[in-house]
Amino acid sequence: MPVTVVRFNLVEPGATPASLSARYRAAVDMAAYADEHGITTVQTEEHHGVDNNWLPSPFAFAGAVFGATRRIAVTVSAVIGPLHDPLRLAEEIAVLDLLSGGRLVTVAGIGYRPEEYALFDVEWRRRGRLQDELLETLLKAWTGEEFEYRGRTVRITPRPFTDPHPLLLVGGSSKAAARRAARLGLPFFPSAHLPDLEAYYKERLVEYGTEGWTMMPTAETPLLHIAENPDGAWARHGEHFLHEARTYASWQSGDIRSAVRSAAASVEELRAEGVYRILTPDECVEQGLDNLVLHPLAGGMPVEEGWRSLRLFAERVLPALNG
Repeated sequence: MPVTVVRFNLVEPGATPASLSARYRAAVDMAAYADEHGITTVQTEEHHGVDNNWLPSPFAFAGAVFGATRRIAVTVSAVIGPLHDPLRLAEEIAVLDLLSGGRLVTVAGIGYRPEEYALFDVEWRRRGRLQDELLETLLKAWTGEEFEYRGRTVRITPRPFTDPHPLLLVGGSSKAAARRAARLGLPFFPSAHLPDLEAYYKERLVEYGTEGWTMMPTAETPLLHIAENPDGAWARHGEHFLHEARTYASWQSGDIRSAVRSAAASVEELRAEGVYRILTPDECVEQGLDNLVLHPLAGGMPVEEGWRSLRLFAERVLPALNG
């Protein structure tokens, strides 16, 4: 059975407070529906100060999802570690881990937008050191014991539900990220299909004498939308996928590797590229993908169209996958 994911970043260009509130509430309702139909994971993410209203508070959203669901996991992929106070983040994740009974998965990255660091007055050049401090602090804080932090003795309560600690992965596409994960004995989440980097991580595990594993995107990890008439859906809604693709492209320099990377400048180019795919239910089953990532509200997609896609996925794709 493939891994099934519903992704939400709550983007809506030109949103009003009322329309964005409706989108947020719809996403929580969609997560509850996904949970009822056996979808594996809700995935969400973090970006700040973006004109199109990209979600800046993934843990608040995760809390709402956990309150509406009973089984589904929430993966925050990724939290921009250096922008967070380490002690406060330890508390936030511990509380969500307790509320959810261990359903939170956190991927910690360092981001790739200097303007986000400027927004919070965090030095871009110190991001690696800040990430080291963050990860080390989380692991110490979740023991519930006293430890030294910035020259003083502190203790964080409550302890999380998950033993020894909530699932925490180190994300990134650099050797520095792989080394960081291996040194701390944390699993590694490459941001794209990077077998050479996975091999490097495993070598560093041996070097540091630690244990870990890799959760890496497959070579083909398209973002999916399900429709009875893909041609019509591309004509009506392709602009929403293109908006998201162009936003990502504007952020990613040559050394940034991402599973969602597009060079398309038009809806036609985007469709031909295959990073975003609008498929019929039968076509989706025939793809034979190991990971099916549904993106029902991509780029400001109308909520009603997002619901159509999710229902087709749950009612027509999942039963076929289950055989």
